[in-house]
Amino acid sequence: MTALAPARPLGDFLREWRRRRRMSQLDLALEADISQRHLSFIESGRAAPSRDMLLHLAERLEVPLRERNPMLLAAGFAPVFAERKLDDPALQPARRAIDMVLKGHEPFPALAIDRHWTLVAANAAVAPLLAGVADRSLIDGPVNVLRLSLHPRGLASHIANLVEWRNHLLERLHQQIAATGDRILQTLLEELSGYPIPEGASKSVPRHDYAGIAVPMELRTEAGLLSFISTTTVFGTPVDVMLSELAVESFFPANDETARLLHQMAEAGPSKSDI
Repeated sequence: MTALAPARPLGDFLREWRRRRRMSQLDLALEADISQRHLSFIESGRAAPSRDMLLHLAERLEVPLRERNPMLLAAGFAPVFAERKLDDPALQPARRAIDMVLKGHEPFPALAIDRHWTLVAANAAVAPLLAGVADRSLIDGPVNVLRLSLHPRGLASHIANLVEWRNHLLERLHQQIAATGDRILQTLLEELSGYPIPEGASKSVPRHDYAGIAVPMELRTEAGLLSFISTTTVFGTPVDVMLSELAVESFFPANDETARLLHQMAEAGPSKSDI
């Protein structure tokens, strides 16, 4: 288990997450199938919920697993959600699943990230895309995928539709902060929002032939212009904090030319670039 801060009153947690989800007491009571009076008593401290009731309320509020342990402590219960490192033997089935997804996606790029967008793993198709990164410190040591993408000396100067892609990433980050209340992500958002747009970057929103289904990333490489659309995969039933926060970002070719170039790059062999 991770070390936890001293517990706040349980009512503070419940009110905070209700407000985050824009739910009134009545909304939550109906969702949880309890009376508003009972919920009011729990929030005010006049009634003590059982552990099952508290977990039920947390589920209805979609509270992240990381935040459920402090709620349990506040109610006088022991934490129930472990947080293991990905190399922990208990998580080896999950690690194998991630590696299978990444490997199976080649020759198209895919990577796994944690809750702060720190790179956990990547397949062989990712490294060749980083050849143009000017600041090698962005890919030496822990790699923050958002910082790497939007930093002027990272990939930003190579993204043909930078303004469009930047707006998309910042909006995703806004939504993640709203859902989790993570202060580290808030600090990251402030940093990324302050990055200047590289000179020469197009500030107009380009027009794509993707029928409005997705925001693409268009990356200039030595092989040519690569256009991607992406999907995000998460574990469906995690009960470990680390596992609940892992996501796999898979990039698919948005057109036939990109698919052809990626197959060609894969056949050419490993790139000297690495992460």
